[in-house]
Amino acid sequence: MPIIGVNRDRLFEALGRRYTDEEFDQLCFEYGIELDDVTSEREMIRKELSKDDASALSEASEDVIYKIDIPANRYDMLCLEGIARALNIFKGRLEAPQYRLADMKGKPLLQLVVKPETALIRPYVVAAVLRGVTFDATRYTSFIDLQDKLHQNLCRQRSLVAIGTHDLAKCRGPFSYEALPPADISFVPLKQTQKFRADELMEHYLANDQKLKKFVPLIKDSLVYPAIYDADRTLLSLPPIINGAATAISLETRDVFIECTATDLTKAKVVLNTVCAMFAEYCAQPYVVEPVEVIDSFGESHVYPDLAPRQIDVPLEYINSRLGLQLEPSTVAKLLRSMQLQVELSSAAAAAADGSSSSGPSLLVSVPPTRSDILHACDVMEDVAIAYGYNNLSNQIPTTVTQGRELPLNQLTELLRQEVALAGYTEILTWALCSRAENFDAMRCPESAPGSGAVAIGNPQTAEFEVCRTTLLPSALKTIAANKREPLPLRLFELSDVVLLDAERDVGARNERRLVAVHCGKASEFEVIHGLLDRVMQVLNVPREGSNPELEAKLGGGYSWAPSEHASFFPGRQATISACGQQVGTIGIVHPEVLAAFDIEHPVSALELNIQPFVFDTALKSLMHELHGWNLVH
Repeated sequence: MPIIGVNRDRLFEALGRRYTDEEFDQLCFEYGIELDDVTSEREMIRKELSKDDASALSEASEDVIYKIDIPANRYDMLCLEGIARALNIFKGRLEAPQYRLADMKGKPLLQLVVKPETALIRPYVVAAVLRGVTFDATRYTSFIDLQDKLHQNLCRQRSLVAIGTHDLAKCRGPFSYEALPPADISFVPLKQTQKFRADELMEHYLANDQKLKKFVPLIKDSLVYPAIYDADRTLLSLPPIINGAATAISLETRDVFIECTATDLTKAKVVLNTVCAMFAEYCAQPYVVEPVEVIDSFGESHVYPDLAPRQIDVPLEYINSRLGLQLEPSTVAKLLRSMQLQVELSSAAAAAADGSSSSGPSLLVSVPPTRSDILHACDVMEDVAIAYGYNNLSNQIPTTVTQGRELPLNQLTELLRQEVALAGYTEILTWALCSRAENFDAMRCPESAPGSGAVAIGNPQTAEFEVCRTTLLPSALKTIAANKREPLPLRLFELSDVVLLDAERDVGARNERRLVAVHCGKASEFEVIHGLLDRVMQVLNVPREGSNPELEAKLGGGYSWAPSEHASFFPGRQATISACGQQVGTIGIVHPEVLAAFDIEHPVSALELNIQPFVFDTALKSLMHELHGWNLVH
């Protein structure tokens, strides 16, 4: 969750009273946030430096800084203004503000025209204007910090949304949002004095700017770069990288033009609403925002921001039943108002409050534009719980009795782990994701072969994690390759899941719990791995075929092996393992080409076994059954 640093004295000034650290910590707890640390700018610099830097420390302030841990979805609390407003409303010191658009009757709206080429790079843009803003140093810093926090959080490092703010006195509408070749864009960027061509600027940031270089890949390889121009062709912004110096805001700025370009329109609207709502209190008309008309690439007109509250109908019984309370509609409405949610009693709720009816009262909750985290009735219920106080909720004995226990499959897994370890094998734990090359090519099993295929990652961030593994053997061989300096023999095992394609499952795949064991030595020593198979079957109480007819009849067959032709194993030195009437695994000497692919110099014998058929009770009845509609295989 994001941690916001705010000046303690400025926060107390906004809250209208002073608190001790303990009192403020308690207030934070009551609201569902947390006072993470009490520090100062000087102390933070001292912690960041390995030793005292006199020059840096001399310029640092001794003002107390509260570092407050904010829920990740409370974007309205990412700045001092939002925290103070939420706590003031919670304590009843302030009524929740009514955000509204400026009355533009008889006045032309500022226009932002979107060119069709922007669909190639960042297709969406929204905008608004804050008129008559009064900045001081603290407010200005908070305004910039809010944008940074939004970029890190909701905007996903500017990949979804990028915010640009401009001094409206330094530019002139109508504005245009365009996408041009990098060589055709030239301007003086923020904090620079010389003019750069857009492609040259990208190289400059990659080489010289640690903060901005991480955003450069978002557009660097694109054929066109997004750009916002005013009526005089002054470049306002090169999103999502940097604004132009020509329209930079300052302490003297009074009218702020805010634009948000995006690849996700919904998040762009949330970001714009948040920035406008947090700083509209400093406008000449508090909490009033001037709208901007955006003409999209299809010629359709849209007016932003949309500050109209959303409405959610929440049954009172839903709230009371989840919290174990019997609250009246008026009480719930009062609690929700302390959380910035306005409530109207529906006709049923009003009737219940008058005593004329008690069937199904409901609350019509109005959600302000700052509370984008409210998506469902359960979010409203949570706010009622916060306002009521979690410590005030009474403990109750559940009306149903349940008994938790380990899944039979996991219980068998733990028992087998102990037995294989006692047999002299070392357990390993490897990734469930691997590359296609390791899972198929290195194992001499083409992905295109019948019965092959794997669950693929849609957008892998690295070539090492492309698919879900369909066998445990490649991971064990990789581990041997990484431990070639260890004395021989190496005996390793893993008990874990593989993921197999399965058209009969609703998700198209299923997990299968397997045991893999490998023996690497100067000789293949196949008899060693064969001995482990016999020991595993012994502890599983599965007899060798023909040795115990009575027990075999109950199990559906003992275990046996037959020659196989698996491409990963040496011809004539491999077998398929069958048990309980089905094929359960493979045993053999790993093929030399497979060993070469993993850079292993010594022969390896391997065993891979599906253990799920052996999950049965003392009566030999399978425990891999459906339980309350949920398949324990999953």
